[in-house]
Amino acid sequence: MDLTQSILAKSDQLNADDLLSGPRTFTVTEVRRGDDDQPVSIVLAEFPANRPFKPSKTVVRILAYAWGKETDNWPESPRMTLYRDDKVKWAGQEIGGIRISHLSHIDKRIKVALAESKGKKSLHMIDPLPADAPVSPAVSPDTLAELTATFERKGISEDKRLAGVNHYTNGKATALEVITQEQAEHMLAVLADKPDAAPAAADELPIGGE
Repeated sequence: MDLTQSILAKSDQLNADDLLSGPRTFTVTEVRRGDDDQPVSIVLAEFPANRPFKPSKTVVRILAYAWGKETDNWPESPRMTLYRDDKVKWAGQEIGGIRISHLSHIDKRIKVALAESKGKKSLHMIDPLPADAPVSPAVSPDTLAELTATFERKGISEDKRLAGVNHYTNGKATALEVITQEQAEHMLAVLADKPDAAPAAADELPIGGE
């Protein structure tokens, strides 16, 4: 029995754990009004619409500085690169959070000092996002189901599955959901004995079982 699904935290938003595999670039399709705790909800083209990005106040301030305070006046199809920052604190503890590294529609690096805690500010630097920078879609439910079924059909043990995930996330993750669509397709190609369809040789991927 694969316990992966049972240990995943329920979430109605993109969270820092979804970025364990590394930074991802997303396209903004809609900005909605949230609630009192999270007043901004950003729908991303490359992530499920029912799990929008709900930025922290720090990130909202950066977006307002870069693209303007009125979202109706933001550039068309703006894009952003998000990453997990392990040093983001909550209630004084470093629990990790989402930060921005790049934004489209800016012509030079942005440097802005924002309050981190009472009496303390941190400098945030945001670089321009190249127009041809690829987006990084999360693995689709269909591909995830196919990958899981392939593991089961081939009798691949849980430890080897996690070894495969760790291969792609530099040892940072243990759940299939954090890999990208491209990574999942790569794994499927290797498992299907089609190494020519993958960017690396099949024996470089630490999964097996046959």
